[in-house]
Amino acid sequence: MAKIVSTIGKQLYRMEVISKNGNTLIADEPNNLGGQNLGFSPDELLAASLATCTSATLRMYGNRKNWDVGIIRVEVNLESSLEESFFERKILFENKLTNEQNKRLLQIAEKCPIHKILSQKINIKTIISDD
Repeated sequence: MAKIVSTIGKQLYRMEVISKNGNTLIADEPNNLGGQNLGFSPDELLAASLATCTSATLRMYGNRKNWDVGIIRVEVNLESSLEESFFERKILFENKLTNEQNKRLLQIAEKCPIHKILSQKINIKTIISDD
């Protein structure tokens, strides 16, 4: 279970994001939305979740199969509107692989946990708390 706490003070729109393990990053809105572009925007963080999960999943599988894939690069573009959101994911391997390896790695990419979460119905429960 992931637990994240985001805190925003009076500085528009700089946010400190802390994980339950104590990791910290800064998020911000871009200049054109009133922020100072000091960190990832919220939509960039969402795209980063898919990209990093895909990279890690492919590295784990490649290592388990002893495939020399080299550096793995995953590019994710997120297009979003009120009606629909669309992710485009592009995977590049440093080393040349066979068609069979590429086909299998594509299947594995679609099994990364974040891909699975984003591909299903998502429910969000929100509460206002005093503590």
